[in-house]
Amino acid sequence: MEKLKIDNLDKSFDNQLILDNLSLSVGEGEFLSVLGPSGSGKSTLFHLIGGLYSPEKGSIKIDGENINGRRGFISYMPQAPALLPWRNVVDNVLLGQELSGEKDREGALRMIERAGLAGYEKAYPHELSGGMKQRVAFIRALLSPQPIICLDEPFSALDEFTRLDMQKWLLSIWEENKKSIIFVTHNIEEALFLSDRLIVLSQRPASIKKEFQVPFARPRDESLVLSEEFLQCKKTIYKELAVHE
Repeated sequence: MEKLKIDNLDKSFDNQLILDNLSLSVGEGEFLSVLGPSGSGKSTLFHLIGGLYSPEKGSIKIDGENINGRRGFISYMPQAPALLPWRNVVDNVLLGQELSGEKDREGALRMIERAGLAGYEKAYPHELSGGMKQRVAFIRALLSPQPIICLDEPFSALDEFTRLDMQKWLLSIWEENKKSIIFVTHNIEEALFLSDRLIVLSQRPASIKKEFQVPFARPRDESLVLSEEFLQCKKTIYKELAVHE
């Protein structure tokens, strides 16, 4: 069942076409990754889905409802955690619910404990490590009432080991809740490890050049990334991206 459907989207800035007739869909509970060259329009796509921009052509629909230029239909997690420095962990986690007029403090506390942050409920962002901040930001997105989460390279600033831990943790939490996720990354290995499906964007103006169904069963173990099948998939996607560099 389609949760999000984008049809024939065009977007320009200063008479320069950024997205060209772009169409994609995200299923109910699906984890979709978006790969593409730098500057290909991945962030622009998120801004369109989030209603910050309106397209010149095409439609963006959630559950069949057109949301062109309308805000409040997705939760968004940028590269930086974007936690409010004057709010503690619990209050940051509850922000999305607070803005919608509903707060489930007990649910938030359970999720914070599930994230390994028990004892940090009253801590402030400056007291947290980078990985801890990312966990708080993801819990906030997950507990927000919107049915779709857009993640814009959320682990790009983390070191390799913290990044792998965060990927495994994200999967463990997501598999319990199964919200639809659109995940932007430059990292092929990350996209393969996390996703059900991934798409490759062309150079600007961006359109979808290739789509890959990820063949690996869930739940996924970190040993997967060393398997021959995984490495072959990674090579195939790398070649596709290299064509468009």
